[in-house]
Amino acid sequence: MLLFRSEEHVTRWTEKRRAPIGATFTPQQVWQLATAWYGDRLSPNWRRRTPEEARIVFEGIGLTGPFWEPA
Repeated sequence: MLLFRSEEHVTRWTEKRRAPIGATFTPQQVWQLATAWYGDRLSPNWRRRTPEEARIVFEGIGLTGPFWEPA
């Protein structure tokens, strides 16, 4: 994971290194994902999410596209 100040910074960094731009998301989305993903991790009833459940979590946060689709 790399942190950038802006979309322009992402573009400069990837162009300089001739690297493709991967998935990007805001600090708010990082917090939402962490809360949704790990919020119940210590529950005795915790179980791993199915690919479909993961997709629903991602979509609910606005994380869509090929990067976020289950493998």
